[in-house]
Amino acid sequence: MNMRNQWPVLPIVAGLASGLLTGCGSEQGDSGGGDGSSVVVGMSDKVLATDPASGYDPGSWLLFNNVFQSLLSFPKGGTEPEPDAAESCSFTDTQTKVYECTLKDGLKFSNGDALTSEDVKFSFERMLKINDDAGPAIMFPMLDKVETPDDKTVVFKLKVPDATFPSKIASGAGSIVDHRQYDAGGLREDGQAVGSGPYKLESFSDAEAVFTVNENYKGTADVQNTGVTLRFFDGDQGALKKALLDDEIDIAYRGLTAADIADVEQSTGDAGVEVVEGSSAEVQHLVFNMDDPVAGKLGVRRAIAHLIDREALIKDVYQGTADPLYSIVPAGIAGHNTAFFDRYGSRPDKAKAKAALQDDGIDGKVKLTLWSTPSRYGPATDQELKTIAAQLNDSGLFDADVKSVAFDQYEKDIAAGKYGVYVKGWVPDYPDADNFTAPFFGEGNVLGNNYANPTITGTLIPRTAAETNRSSTDSDFGKLQDVVAEELPVLPVWQAKQYAVVHENVYGLENCLDASTVFRFWELSKG
Repeated sequence: MNMRNQWPVLPIVAGLASGLLTGCGSEQGDSGGGDGSSVVVGMSDKVLATDPASGYDPGSWLLFNNVFQSLLSFPKGGTEPEPDAAESCSFTDTQTKVYECTLKDGLKFSNGDALTSEDVKFSFERMLKINDDAGPAIMFPMLDKVETPDDKTVVFKLKVPDATFPSKIASGAGSIVDHRQYDAGGLREDGQAVGSGPYKLESFSDAEAVFTVNENYKGTADVQNTGVTLRFFDGDQGALKKALLDDEIDIAYRGLTAADIADVEQSTGDAGVEVVEGSSAEVQHLVFNMDDPVAGKLGVRRAIAHLIDREALIKDVYQGTADPLYSIVPAGIAGHNTAFFDRYGSRPDKAKAKAALQDDGIDGKVKLTLWSTPSRYGPATDQELKTIAAQLNDSGLFDADVKSVAFDQYEKDIAAGKYGVYVKGWVPDYPDADNFTAPFFGEGNVLGNNYANPTITGTLIPRTAAETNRSSTDSDFGKLQDVVAEELPVLPVWQAKQYAVVHENVYGLENCLDASTVFRFWELSKG
């Protein structure tokens, strides 16, 4: 993606969770407690694209994962991809450079067109040819060519070894489109979509997207409802909360803060709504433009790292609903270490911050602007950056302020190099340390901050990508994290969990909130 931008998902307060998770309906949902009704989901995100060659944001991938099929998919609760449109897939060489898939018999798109290897080849070649700035082509620099020996066989030839290739094609980036319905050289802009997934996109507007069951679907999903309506609240958490309280939506999936959740619970009583919490590897970082005249100075970046108080930030802004993050690879992902904790500690240290500035020849106050865009990163983002600015200013070493802009302008300004320090979030495409490192620090990385390190790009990323035994990559990923902590192109801030607030008669949501980040419409049902 330009970057897989994080949506506003926050973990919930532990006490609140324990009070609401009891009787969340999972047992009834697993045993067919639903009545097959349509389910209405509300979120504060937008779906930025209905064309898989363009969308590389969580809202769009939510649509892709339900409307399109990939050759492989992540099972609920699992982190290893399994066959979906494919009958089987495997590397056919010892270098992890040739990956072959055999399609299932009788696959069809929602419009009745047959799905063959031609469509798979077309989908990948089209995505790479279009190479949209807001698309997932950036995930496939290793892909050399796609061959189709027959209608059921697809062979991917890779330029370099990549043991994570199966996980990449299992993500939304691997969505298969109908070659008869899409232009090979341009994006589809009519708000329609033709896929072979469990659902059809019946209609799409600024207000909502309506999904109906795809009767032609042949895959692993067992659909538990008659359809799903996704309503967009465009960052208006008040309207989202009101819609939940007024029974206009069944699930609030985005945008409710911890205070909102507590208020909803109090308004509806103990029996009214429930909070379902799931695991997540979602992270948020401050990003430094290495070419900026201020943030480009290592002493400034190190001073900020010595002054930020993550624990106070999380307590004051997020009410304890996030965890401090001390590395670019989050806790729970194999290969994680605590490089930033080891290098800069967990508590503010003015003396070390001042020394870092002086080592870079800086004696006066550092004037700095932190850039924010709450429409993408959640309603508390402005407050978060203002808190960080206050922490810097309280040291007497900085004169920092915060400016907030709309997301579209934000992305354009980052690309133009106008910001020195800005916030970015990341929801992983697949649960592997590779997805927290290669997109950020590999060649052509998505941060837009002009950072490159030859050891990372030339040695560590290629070596970890080629290793099929993922546990053997821990040492190299550790070295990579240590280099980043030392050079500071980014500063990790917090790690979140997924959650949603639902009415009591909604089941299956716990199967939609796991580390794969796939929100599975087909698991939802109403009793």
